[in-house]
Amino acid sequence: MGLLPDISRGLGISIPQAGNAVSAYALGVVIGAPLVTMVFAKVPRKTVLIGLMLAFFVGNVGAALAPNYHVLLAARVVSGMPHGAFFGLGAVVAASLVAQHRRTWAVSMTLGGLNVANVIGVPIATWMGQRMGWQWPYALVAVIGLLSALAVLAWVPHQGTTGLVTAKKELKALTRPQVWFALAIGIVGFGGMFSTFSYIAPTMTELTGFSEATVPLILVVYGVGMTCGALVSGRVAMHGLMRGIFGCLIAIAVMLALFGYAAHYKPTAVLFVWLLGFLPTVMVPMIQIRLMDVAHEGQSLAAALNHATLNFANALGAWLGGVVLDAGLGYEWCSRVGAILAVLGAVVAAASAFTSRREAASQRPAAA
Repeated sequence: MGLLPDISRGLGISIPQAGNAVSAYALGVVIGAPLVTMVFAKVPRKTVLIGLMLAFFVGNVGAALAPNYHVLLAARVVSGMPHGAFFGLGAVVAASLVAQHRRTWAVSMTLGGLNVANVIGVPIATWMGQRMGWQWPYALVAVIGLLSALAVLAWVPHQGTTGLVTAKKELKALTRPQVWFALAIGIVGFGGMFSTFSYIAPTMTELTGFSEATVPLILVVYGVGMTCGALVSGRVAMHGLMRGIFGCLIAIAVMLALFGYAAHYKPTAVLFVWLLGFLPTVMVPMIQIRLMDVAHEGQSLAAALNHATLNFANALGAWLGGVVLDAGLGYEWCSRVGAILAVLGAVVAAASAFTSRREAASQRPAAA
């Protein structure tokens, strides 16, 4: 996302068009997460994780060598396809290695790689793209993907298969209404955050007045916010998953509603960029655990679908932000649209909690 201005200039396209590179990756995640999880259900988890990282490597090499806009979009779809299955399966592996009460912590630590990426990797990639060309960060990510495959080979313990006998058994999770509620929370609730963050680089330069050279530091602030959010997520979950999810969505809605005003002043802009990283990251592990709980026999698919829904939200948010900009509205309006989505996500969370209580009450034996 920090490379959008550089991709725009390098390929001779508009920034909203460059934003489609974000949506293309997200589309790959949405397609790949359920497909990979079911097709490779009988393959040992460690083998699947290694294969996914090798596919990620190939996709990013394609992006680095892309000669035009359409080839870049295709490469981004390919590199996105392993994402959801990798983090979904990784979350299942992590949760299986710890006690029941530490599952949210284990998942948050697994997702901690994303936080480190945003503190270190994204600013470095943005800096590199500004100075060497937008293709070089993709080459760097390809190398990291290859190193990741080797790290999984060396350090991840053997896990066997996902334990699924048939795709039909896995798909049974999708017949449960609470699974769809959780997926909808992810799509709608996170769409608002992505409508803002997808255009964070031009927002900070054109609206706030930071120089392009400062954008990598702004992205460090966002990454620090994500890291802090991951650290407190387990504590928040101890007070109740649905209560924590609902509270996070309300806080995100308020933050996004004020983001456009805060972005006009540098100190408040930096603070709100930190909040933009912090608040959603608190919620991600809780939605992951919620999906795994309500999916029952389809935990692997549910865990992968969590990342598919987040990336669907990514595509939705980037697209809505592009629509707002193409309509001639300023960058502050991206976050205002996002606030509406976060409120809708809170409504879905409330409906999920209400129906869950009704289901539980209906299953209790009647008093004698």
